[in-house]
Amino acid sequence: MYKLFFRLFFTRMDPERAHHLAFRWIRLAARVPVLRTFLAAALAPRHKELRTEAFGLRMHGPFGLAAGFDKNAVAIDGMAMLGFDHVEIGTVTGEPQPGNPRKRLFRLVPDRALINRMGFNNDGSAAVAARLHARVPVFRTVVGVNIGKTKVVPEAEAAADYVKSTERLARHADYLVVNVSSPNTPGLRNLQATESLRPLLTAVREAADRTVTDRRVPLLVKIAPDLADEDVDAVADLAVELGLDGIIATNTTIAREGLKSPAHLTGETGGLSGAPLKQRSLEVLRRLHARVGDRLTLVGVGGIENAEDAWQRILAGATLVQGYSAFVYEGPFYARAIHKGLAARLNASPYATLAEAVGADTRKAAV
Repeated sequence: MYKLFFRLFFTRMDPERAHHLAFRWIRLAARVPVLRTFLAAALAPRHKELRTEAFGLRMHGPFGLAAGFDKNAVAIDGMAMLGFDHVEIGTVTGEPQPGNPRKRLFRLVPDRALINRMGFNNDGSAAVAARLHARVPVFRTVVGVNIGKTKVVPEAEAAADYVKSTERLARHADYLVVNVSSPNTPGLRNLQATESLRPLLTAVREAADRTVTDRRVPLLVKIAPDLADEDVDAVADLAVELGLDGIIATNTTIAREGLKSPAHLTGETGGLSGAPLKQRSLEVLRRLHARVGDRLTLVGVGGIENAEDAWQRILAGATLVQGYSAFVYEGPFYARAIHKGLAARLNASPYATLAEAVGADTRKAAV
């Protein structure tokens, strides 16, 4: 039903306008008590065998919403209502910014992909912090906060900008993510180089500890799929050295190989997400797990369209998995289908728990 609606209605609409329209419907539904209870029962049934623990946090399952969908923390309960076990908001920058000029979001339907050059459009860390502070949760869900660099801030002053966001947002975050991998902010990806990343992550860790004294806020870094293998290794080693809690693999890619969509779409600048990202994101995840083992929590994202994709990420070493682009194509039953399929795969596997399955393929390869 949704796929027919998508083809007849959403595909005729500007992608960003369609996003805002769907987003508005989700938020409105979550505000109506009877409706949200009915939708949560239909779209977010619980599977006890999928219960997951990561960063000391307990979740109903391993599948969450990736950053980028709810940039301003306005629909956390709506996304939990749709079945996402955790919701990563953002990317949030130190100062509010409108993002890049429109048109900046493109659907590549034959490739089941998106290209975006949104440019971290968001209300800024002060406004988002106030919104999170005022929030009265309807559904229990883990909230991650993804932070990035304000566009006008020079690269040399990036650490101070991230610290500003950390000081405002850390107390409201179940976990915090440093995003240095979006291709849509000039110079941002340069911060993935270890000589730049080390002082940045150190400053954010210190700011989080200074701001939140009654608990440790888990800190992760999100990396690009376009890093060379040796650079993936270097980031992994740095994350272990600095005592980070995890790595998210991966963000969008600037690669365009093998796409089926028309050239006027594939030629658009920005980050490509969705199905074409699947293989490289899986490769990066496997490499990270082989490098860090169980010393870090890994989050797999990029091209997760169905339960099999999520299961492969878990076997490759991901404790948590996230989706975004496939949600646009699959609709409101996306999370439900992934949970149902994961439960079936786990029950048919030799593993007693989901945690036991994490990294199983890497361990087999090492024998």
